[in-house]
Amino acid sequence: MRVLIAPDTFTGTLTAMAAAEAIATGWARTSPGDTFALVPLADGGPGFVEVVHASLDGELITLTVTGPLGNAVQASLLLVSAGDLRTAYIESAQACGLHLIPELDRDPRSTTTRGVGELFLAAIDAGAQRIVVGLGGSGTNDAGAGLLAALGATASDSNGLDITPALSQGGTALAGVAGLDLQPALARTRGIEIVAASDVDNPLLGLRGATNGYARQKGADDTAVMELEGALESFAAAAGRRADGKDPAVALGSGAAGGLGYALLYLGANRVPGIATVLDTVRLAEQISHSDVVVTGEGSFDWQSLHGKVVAGVAAAALEQARPCVVLAGRVEVGSREYSSMGVSAAFAVVDHLVEQGVSADQALVDPAGTLASLAERVARTWGGCE
Repeated sequence: MRVLIAPDTFTGTLTAMAAAEAIATGWARTSPGDTFALVPLADGGPGFVEVVHASLDGELITLTVTGPLGNAVQASLLLVSAGDLRTAYIESAQACGLHLIPELDRDPRSTTTRGVGELFLAAIDAGAQRIVVGLGGSGTNDAGAGLLAALGATASDSNGLDITPALSQGGTALAGVAGLDLQPALARTRGIEIVAASDVDNPLLGLRGATNGYARQKGADDTAVMELEGALESFAAAAGRRADGKDPAVALGSGAAGGLGYALLYLGANRVPGIATVLDTVRLAEQISHSDVVVTGEGSFDWQSLHGKVVAGVAAAALEQARPCVVLAGRVEVGSREYSSMGVSAAFAVVDHLVEQGVSADQALVDPAGTLASLAERVARTWGGCE
């Protein structure tokens, strides 16, 4: 059997590569004669740069940038040259990711995307003519104001006083912005092709917007949600429409990464699904054509997995070539009716596997690689060659 192992990150426990290696290790215990192709994936969120680097190679540049809390963090951009075109790949989560914020300090009213803008500047200075930004996993809700400030945007209040620092102080600080000059940021990025690789298609505002859709996951309570929604409304009003008359606030994907998508779209970005970008980059369709079974997975296989996530993308690609697709996840929270319609043949949960063995589910956090390998060992009895 030829087994293609193409998982996403198991958020908080395993990188996509570590998850792929664990699955292969466990599977081989049952089916030692099977051959494996390991293709770790990402949908634009955490792991995006690592996955692209594994496929395209290129030059990794590590920088110190402003983190979501204003502190210094390490982040990398990937430079890939193809002929005369130099492309920079940026993972926004490295500079403003939720994982960078201690749980007790999570409050999207005060977190900033400034570090993403600093990565942008570094990419421009390195000669990038095209910048691809992976959006997802953010701990911010500032509509990309921090990014715009790093690129030179300025702000004023209703009295005309300069309040540019507010652009880098989080979402609620934007409530005081009455005037906004984005021309320096637009000039800085003129002539550069910007691609926003987004794992969600939410707009900036409203019930499906950045705040109502995701702020609570980042630590906001109901009061904070109301404050942030009002602040982002004020900010979008101050920004106004683009020169071409389009309002990026209503565009699909403008609500991605706490509204970071909005700032990128204002700068003229072309929004594409993050998972499609990654699948094309790693040439997944070709990998599937050489495989007998496809194994994917993530930390929690839930309703969000059905829309624009790695598992959905892999399952759809496997279905196109009539290959069975098996999901291994920490938890499985969707039924067979839902997942079979998207091309998934079967789904298995680490937690359920542990319970069946009489082991506490907490063991999954103690030894995530070991428990995932154990689940893969069991699944291979049904789906592997079992020599």
